[in-house]
Amino acid sequence: MSRLPRSTPEQQGVSSAAVSRFVDALENGVPGLHSLMLLRHGHVIAEGWWRPYAAELPHALFSISKSFTSTAIGFAVAEGLLSLDDSVVELLRDDAPETVSDNLSAMTVRHLLTMTSGHAEDSVDSVSDDDDNWTRTLLALPVPLAPGSQFVYDSGASYLLSAIVQTLSGERLLDFLTPRLLEPLGIVGATWEQSPSGIDAGGWGLSITTEDVAAFGLAYLQGGRLGDAQVVPADWADAATSAQVETGDHRAGDDDAQGYGFQFWRSQHGAYRADGAFGQLSVALPEHDALLVLTGGHADKQRALTLAWEHLLPVLGAHETLPADAAEQTRLAQRLARLTSPLPLGDEHSALAATVGGRRFAFPANSGHLASVTLDFAAHSDTLTLVDAFGEHRLELGSGDWVGGSSSAIFGTAAAVAGAGTWTDPTSYLATIRFVETPFAVSLSFDFRGDEVTLGVDQNVSFGSTRLLRTVGRTANSEIQE
Repeated sequence: MSRLPRSTPEQQGVSSAAVSRFVDALENGVPGLHSLMLLRHGHVIAEGWWRPYAAELPHALFSISKSFTSTAIGFAVAEGLLSLDDSVVELLRDDAPETVSDNLSAMTVRHLLTMTSGHAEDSVDSVSDDDDNWTRTLLALPVPLAPGSQFVYDSGASYLLSAIVQTLSGERLLDFLTPRLLEPLGIVGATWEQSPSGIDAGGWGLSITTEDVAAFGLAYLQGGRLGDAQVVPADWADAATSAQVETGDHRAGDDDAQGYGFQFWRSQHGAYRADGAFGQLSVALPEHDALLVLTGGHADKQRALTLAWEHLLPVLGAHETLPADAAEQTRLAQRLARLTSPLPLGDEHSALAATVGGRRFAFPANSGHLASVTLDFAAHSDTLTLVDAFGEHRLELGSGDWVGGSSSAIFGTAAAVAGAGTWTDPTSYLATIRFVETPFAVSLSFDFRGDEVTLGVDQNVSFGSTRLLRTVGRTANSEIQE
């Protein structure tokens, strides 16, 4: 249910036509957007979700999580649990190595917050799901740089902040934040990924809705206040979003070079942002009393920011209100209501469907642990059945539309999905499956030749290769060959 106040753009001094042009520019320039919410003077003036993503669905935020972790540290400081100059190794003494180097000894909470911990690269790469104590592993790493001497983006530092909160409070980070932050903001149903030892990841792993992110961003934009309540301590809201360390040449047209606060990035034009991989953004423009929230599944964050500077900055701040423009308001509302993620393109029909439909194609051992696939074709939707190491999974594929469902296919964990499929030529079929609570989508391309099918599985975005699998299978009653 909506809880932030809504308004027309004109009532908050912004042209609906200008917002429409911004949406057009985003859609044309940044493929892979999932949601948009624009606020001015504390009111939502535009919002939309690219179908099949929806307002009620939580979304994995990746490193926007860091800004929530920072807020937990702010509460801990305000409550006297710690100070920014406290030694990390002393706060986490039970997991400290037997021999503590001078640089590790000098590492403080402030260094973790500002990504100046002394590590030369992201320390999180040293941990794995098989490691049952990430805190101990991280503290055992060499610290080659003097803490405070150099900015190095380090999600492991954020994890240690989460571990510190849990150690001092006796609660996991999410539970610590719930009465202090989430409940006052009206955020319910939040989830946070944990390490094997039960510590929230801190640097990533938080999932909440677009409006939840907007409520959080708005509280910071308003000096820690939301409505009549002081949700975040005002001094923390100011310090966390101010430049604490340099991150590059701020004169460059690169938002990552504008400085870093306490788990918040500075941006151009006096802005700051919470920022997560693959297009998760909460961008505050204090000089214009505006906030832009975007979620997505793409790798072009800077392009999204550049379009905001090009299209939003010129129309913010010149007026407190504008005359009503019913025609443009209607046009904008209709534009936002029909947002749709691109569907697989093709003619939707092939005579080959009658031949391969219902046949099970089996695969040799492969890295995707995929044993077989079956496609069944119908007038309005198709069905893809996959058998892998985790069992059998049936996915509905819309023809010309997205069809929702849930599955544990592909990634091996239960997930909400939406699928669509089409014939791209007489012998090739393309299915796209969107994991609608994450940035991720996979495309399965089938190329049929007699008793064989060549299957390619590709992911839209990834920290590594986007090619997940390429294999050749044959009908189940035929000899399987590579």
